[in-house]
Amino acid sequence: MDVLYDPALWTVLIFLFLLLIKVPIAISIGIASLAVAWQCDLGLPMTSYNFFANIAKFPLLAIPYFILAGNIMSRAGIATRIINLIRISFGKLTGGLAIATVIVAAFWGAVSGSPAATVAALGVILIPGMVDAGYSRPFATAVVSVSSGLSSVIPPSIAFIMYSVITGVSIGAIFAAGFIPGFIIALCMIVSVYLSSRRHGYRGDNIERKPGDLRAAFKEAVFALLIPVIILGGIYGGIFTPTEAAAVACFYGLFVGVFVYRSLSIKVIYEVLVDTLIGSAIVMFISACAGLYSWVSASVGLVEKTSALLIGISGNEYVTLLMIYIILFIGGMLLDAVSLMYVFMPLIMPVMANFGWDPVWFGVMLAIMVAIGCVTPPVAVSLFVGCRISGLTIEELTPPVLPLLFSMLCGMAVLSIFPQITMFLPKLMGFM
Repeated sequence: MDVLYDPALWTVLIFLFLLLIKVPIAISIGIASLAVAWQCDLGLPMTSYNFFANIAKFPLLAIPYFILAGNIMSRAGIATRIINLIRISFGKLTGGLAIATVIVAAFWGAVSGSPAATVAALGVILIPGMVDAGYSRPFATAVVSVSSGLSSVIPPSIAFIMYSVITGVSIGAIFAAGFIPGFIIALCMIVSVYLSSRRHGYRGDNIERKPGDLRAAFKEAVFALLIPVIILGGIYGGIFTPTEAAAVACFYGLFVGVFVYRSLSIKVIYEVLVDTLIGSAIVMFISACAGLYSWVSASVGLVEKTSALLIGISGNEYVTLLMIYIILFIGGMLLDAVSLMYVFMPLIMPVMANFGWDPVWFGVMLAIMVAIGCVTPPVAVSLFVGCRISGLTIEELTPPVLPLLFSMLCGMAVLSIFPQITMFLPKLMGFM
C-alpha cells in the first residue's frame, strides 16, 4: 500500500493521465510538476526559479537563431536551388528523385536543425515534383517526412543543443559526432528508397539534360552550398561559438535573400520573424516546463528508483541499452523532442555512468530516436506536416513509412554495436 503514496509514482501517473485526456504536452508536464511539488511540500516559490532557470542558459540562445536562419533560407528560395542541383545530378537514376530527396534532406539538416521545419521547407516542392514524375503520393510524402529526421542528427541540430544544455557535454563535440552517423543513416535510407523504387517501378524523371545544365544549377546554388561551410567551418575553426554561428547564418541568409536572389521583401521578412517568434516561444515554454518536471522527479526520488530498476533488471549493458531504446521509442510516440530529453535523460544518466557509456555517443543515439519519434504516431510531428502538404491521412502514409523506419533502426544498430564510428571525428578533432 505504501507504493500508492509514493510521490515518484504519482509524478508519472498524473503526467500520463493528462496526456491520455489530450492535454497539451507542456501543460501536462507543468501541472504534474506543480501538483507533486505542492503535495510533497517541495517549496512552491522554488518552482518559479526553476521555471526561468531552465531557459536562462546561453547555449539556448542558439535555438531562436537557428529557427530564424531556417525560416529565412526556406523563404529565400535557397531550398529550391539546392533541390534543382540534386535533381539534375541524380534524377535519372532508378528512384532518382527519392534518392535526391534524402540527399537534400541531409543537406538541409545542416541548415535547419528541425525535422518539422525541414518537411515544411522541402515538402511543398519535392512531394508534388515526385508525384508528377510518377511516384505515388504516399511514398513521396513518406520519403520527405522520414528523411527530414536527418535534421536531428546532422549538425547543427536543435536536438544536440538541448542535449548539451541538459547533460553539459560540449556542443562542439556532439556536433562533430553527428556527421558520420548522419551520413550512415542517410545511406541506409537511400538503400531503402532505391529498393522500394525498383519494386514499384519508379525509373527516374524524363527531363532532358543539356551539357551546361549541371554547371548552371551549381552556379545558382553556390550561395546555398556555402551555408553549412560558413556555419560549421566557423565553429570548428574557432571563429565563433555555435550561438554566434546561428546569428551569422541569419545575416548571411538575409544577405543572400535580399541582395543575391532578391526573394525577400519587407513583408516576407516580417512573416519570417513572426513564425520564428512563435516557434521559439513554443520550444522555450516546453523547455521551462520540462525542466521543472526534471527537478521534481529528482527531488521525489523518481530518478534514482528508475535508474536502479533499469540497472537491476540485467547486468548486460546491451540488454539494458535495448530496454532504454524501447522506452525512448515509446516515449517518442507520445512526447516532442524537447520533452523527451528533459523527462528521460535525468533517468538515463546514472545508467550511462554505471555502464561507462560515453555521453557524446549516447547523445547521437538519442537524436536518432528523436528523429524516429517525429514519424511515429500519435505525436508524429513530421508526418502531420507531410499529411497537411499532401492531403493524405496518417493511415495512408504508414505502409511506405515502415521500410524507412526499419532502415533507420538498422543504421542505429550498427552505431550501437560500433560506438567508435560515432566517436571517430570528435577524437580526431581533439574534443575527446
